[in-house]
Amino acid sequence: MNSITKACSNYGFFQIVNHGVPLDLMNHALSLSKTFFAYPDEEKQKSSPGLSSPLPAGYSKQPENSADKNEYLLMFSPSSSFNVLPSNPCDFKEVLEEMFTHFGKVGELLESILNDCLGLPLNFLKEYNHDRSWDFMVAFRYYPATNTENNGISEHEDGNCITFVIQDEVGGLQVRKNGEWIPVIPAAGRIIVNISDVIQVLSNNKFKSAAHRVVRKTGRSRYSFAFFYNIQGDKWIEPLPQFTEEIGEPPKYKGFYYKDYQALRMRNKSHPPSRPEDVIHITHYAISS
Repeated sequence: MNSITKACSNYGFFQIVNHGVPLDLMNHALSLSKTFFAYPDEEKQKSSPGLSSPLPAGYSKQPENSADKNEYLLMFSPSSSFNVLPSNPCDFKEVLEEMFTHFGKVGELLESILNDCLGLPLNFLKEYNHDRSWDFMVAFRYYPATNTENNGISEHEDGNCITFVIQDEVGGLQVRKNGEWIPVIPAAGRIIVNISDVIQVLSNNKFKSAAHRVVRKTGRSRYSFAFFYNIQGDKWIEPLPQFTEEIGEPPKYKGFYYKDYQALRMRNKSHPPSRPEDVIHITHYAISS
């Protein structure tokens, strides 16, 4: 547990093994996603999002003018009515649902471990974050780099609680530490764990939400899955008293409703600011000291 505490405090990123997600399932999911993304657009667009979805569940691709160069398939819990899952390849839907279920269990396990690492009362985070309906999973394909640009996803921090990632052998995920970009080397069977903004705020910066990006490689597409262990939109987020008043530390963030922060982040995507410094990050809620 000390090594996880250290990783969360210093990097906000680490990798886990013996997590309970079968290696064969992860490999099969990556293989089927390659098959799906190789289909013509007409076939992929049969799984395009419904208009009423709170997030674009189903297949989407980044707009032509976006700095991010990828296409993706997003799903909520297998029981969600928002899902628009593909019927081809024939067993892709079942594999996606199985992956989601396994990732959800990993999320509950890691949440419990983080609870202990932070010294919180038993099951505090589980009871605080008991609604799993906002969790979602994304299968990504990043296009090969061109001669002029190689951005897959621009530098950012994740806005949720904990993110889990598996990537194929192409790699490309990088984490920023002390101004340097550190590549996350692909390793079969490992799941990458990324501490995200909600945990950073709750812990009053004790645990870090890591800045990361994806850099594309020439000649090859990159395939990955990301599972976003989330929190319900009406939840009030603010530094916990265990990390502020109980230890004589001022809060580093003002409180906010999670859905309001997500709306600001979605606007980053739908109406990208002309100046990079105008992109909304969790620092939007930071209290100046």
